[in-house]
Amino acid sequence: MRYPAGSPGSRGVACSKPFLLLSIRGEDEAADDEYRAMMRFGGLDTAGMRRIRLTHEPLGRIDLDDWSGVILGGGPYNVSDTEKSVEQRRAEAGLLELMSRIVERDFPFLGCCYGVGTLGSVIGATIDRTYPEPVGGVRVAVTDAGREDPLFAEVPDAFDAYGGHKEGASRLPAEAVRLASSPTCPVQAFRVGANVYATQFHPELDLDGLITRINVYKDHGYFPPEAAESLKVAARQWDVRHPPSILRRFVARYARR
Repeated sequence: MRYPAGSPGSRGVACSKPFLLLSIRGEDEAADDEYRAMMRFGGLDTAGMRRIRLTHEPLGRIDLDDWSGVILGGGPYNVSDTEKSVEQRRAEAGLLELMSRIVERDFPFLGCCYGVGTLGSVIGATIDRTYPEPVGGVRVAVTDAGREDPLFAEVPDAFDAYGGHKEGASRLPAEAVRLASSPTCPVQAFRVGANVYATQFHPELDLDGLITRINVYKDHGYFPPEAAESLKVAARQWDVRHPPSILRRFVARYARR
C-alpha cells in the first residue's frame, strides 16, 4: 500500500482504510488549508485522510482497494486549458486514467470543482467555458433527483455555497444524474452510477478558507487583483453552513470501519 507522507492524528472518524485526497494546488498555504478543511469537515485526521500533491509528485498507480474513497480538490487547473504546463499534463494524464477506473468500478469519489472537468471528460460531458462563475457566493438549488440523493439529505432545497471557476459542464450524458444547479451554472453537482460525485461549488470551503484562496490566487486571472478586498467583504454576506454536510455525509457513508 502506498501512503503519502502524514503522521497519524489524535482525533477523527475511525476507518480501517483511509480516504485519499488528490491536490492540484502548488501553493503551500492554499494546499494545506484545503487539506485541513477536508479533514475538519469530514471528521477525519491525518490517519483517516492521506494526501498526494500532484503538483509535487506523480500520481503513480493507485490501488483502489487500499482506500475508503477518493476526493479530488480544486485549483488553478482546467481540462479546457489550451496551454498546459508539464506538471498539469502529467497530473491530468494520471487523473484521467484513475477516473476511468473509478467510473468503471463505481468506486466512491467526490470531485470538488475540478472534479466536474475531470469526471465530465471521462464520461463524455461537454466541458467548456460557457458557464463560468466569479469567486464568491452562489445560490445552489437542489434538483428533484438531488433531493433523493443521500449526500444532499441534510441541505435545504436551496442553499449558499462558495465557488469560482472558469470552466464547467454545459452538457451531461444521459447516464449522469444532475443533483444541483444555480442561475448562472446549470450543473452544480452530478452523480455517475451510485457512488461517483462531482460538485462545481466547494463543499469544503468556509469564509476563512475563501479569504485564504483570494489572497493566494489574486494574480491567477479569476478576478482583477484590485478587487480582492471587495470580494472578501461580499463573501461575508453568504451563509455557507450547509455545504460541509455533503462532505461529512460522503465520509460517513463510505468509511470502512
